[in-house]
Amino acid sequence: MAVPVLLAAAPLGIPVVLWDGNVIPGRAVRATARLAAALAVSFDATCQALADAAPGRPCYVTGTPIRDIVAIDREAARRRLDIDSDERVLLIFGGSQAVRRFNAAVAEALPRLVERVTVLHVTGDDGYAAALAGREGLPASVRRRYRPYPFLRDEMLAALAAADMVVGRAGSSTLAEVTAMGLPMVVVPYPHAAGHQRANAASLVAAGAARLVDDEAFDASALLDAAALLDDPAAHGAMSAAARSLGRPHAADAVAELVMAAASRQPFPDPIEIERRARGRAA
Repeated sequence: MAVPVLLAAAPLGIPVVLWDGNVIPGRAVRATARLAAALAVSFDATCQALADAAPGRPCYVTGTPIRDIVAIDREAARRRLDIDSDERVLLIFGGSQAVRRFNAAVAEALPRLVERVTVLHVTGDDGYAAALAGREGLPASVRRRYRPYPFLRDEMLAALAAADMVVGRAGSSTLAEVTAMGLPMVVVPYPHAAGHQRANAASLVAAGAARLVDDEAFDASALLDAAALLDDPAAHGAMSAAARSLGRPHAADAVAELVMAAASRQPFPDPIEIERRARGRAA
């Protein structure tokens, strides 16, 4: 958060919309929330957590602004990635933090994993060579089912759109994109982020959209258990519906509406209007 900017704006009477993407607001957010004209957050619980720090400030659950998911659909994504329409696809990525645990689990589970599903695996630069070697060690008949990538930048949207399920961390942006696309998730919170990721993940677990595996418990066995969810259409469908119910694919529009109201010194919109905007529903 740009604390110096907020502190400079307050005495000048410049209205500020403060946005926070984690369930548990950090100390800087708590300390400065009272200076904001309005609060925008990604989770209901964050408004409750900030109620004492910013008494009387309107708090809106906008979600986390993400890339435009309308830009590509499932079938187009699968054509782009050369994946057949009937393949079950598991997307695995650990972000930039502690990706080695994910890579080790994939390496051990890989021969059994590709018997079940097609795997899109973001390895990071350091793990890519080993992943390629693991791919070459697979039988030729299943080798194409393992797709390692050092990183996915331009193709990340296609990978998400093509996937049936995600295994990953619990950063705010990751959870926002996964829920916006209605993807079930096995979430492995990064353990060294002041508990932020675990709290973020808990909201999806409580809604039935995800299953949580502790970082120290995530191994090949846990990964195979995750893939087994794709063998249960009823469970997969229920998790997908729960994920979609949490999604706010138009969070950026909702935040922008609040910013425009602040900039023009107009009354802030009704929370129901912002909720509809964030979810992409007509007013």
